[in-house]
Amino acid sequence: MNSGPVLHVLTRGELADLELTPGEAITTVQDGYLAYARGLSRNPAKLMVPMPKAERDAVTYSMVGYDGSLEQAAFKTSYRQGSTSNEKYYTTITLYDDTTGLPFALLDCQRVGATRTPATTALIARSCARPGARTALMVGTGAQGVRTLPYLLAALPELERLRLFGTHPDGIRDSLATFAEHFPGREIELVDDVEKAAADSDIVVAASGRAAHPKIQLGWLPPGGLLISVASKGVQEGTLAAADYTVATNAAQVEVTGQRMAGPDGVFRLDAELPQILAGEASGRKSDDDRVFAFSSGMIITDIPVAHALAARAIAAGRGTQVTLWS
Repeated sequence: MNSGPVLHVLTRGELADLELTPGEAITTVQDGYLAYARGLSRNPAKLMVPMPKAERDAVTYSMVGYDGSLEQAAFKTSYRQGSTSNEKYYTTITLYDDTTGLPFALLDCQRVGATRTPATTALIARSCARPGARTALMVGTGAQGVRTLPYLLAALPELERLRLFGTHPDGIRDSLATFAEHFPGREIELVDDVEKAAADSDIVVAASGRAAHPKIQLGWLPPGGLLISVASKGVQEGTLAAADYTVATNAAQVEVTGQRMAGPDGVFRLDAELPQILAGEASGRKSDDDRVFAFSSGMIITDIPVAHALAARAIAAGRGTQVTLWS
């Protein structure tokens, strides 16, 4: 797709209306995990650096990785000021074609995260929910949560009851509209009591920040319940120690972004990683009655295939600006 050292720069607006179907997104992200499980890809733990000025409440992230199935290398950076909104959150990803060594694209990564995160949630749910799961509760209506319920239903079509808790009217509206676009014949139930709703939910997804609800405790869920934390502030500290079975997208990443999830002794006890489960090398739970806790932290090996798919579609549509930085 490159004929020379030209970088395609794609803005947030140029990517906004490009949509992978839930099935496409889930398959794309699953392929990224499976390539990693087969040893084809590389995903070092992300680097997190809190800013030295405490009053600024800011943090930077950096990830580098390689997707062996696409033969694409990538660098991702994020900078956030404030933990309660996306108003000052800036993230980009740069793709390189490993077969030629040429740069491919530099794009805003918000749209990428809003696709790979709910796709990962759907894969965790499909792999770790108890057999016969029928009810799912989504807590949070931010950018990474808006697509979660349609992706969950695509992965688990047997779900009968879908519920949503949110505190931001725009996020609630976007979540309902996105779900209706993909599943016009189904409804979402809005709830206002997270603890009560969790008590009879087979799957609870926590993607809330410092939201106006008590921190979710695994014990609120019924036996066999699955609690998925999307790097969430809305889950009780020490949940890894409270679970009967624990899963993470990547063990090394939990120790970077999920430190408060460890038990009182600071030990991170993990039973399985998601790539292992998808490859059939580990189980999603030990028994139907296990309360399972899954910690989802973003891995660049899932960002790469989603970013590549979106960039390819945008470039094919004539979007973006070509920059010859190396001329």
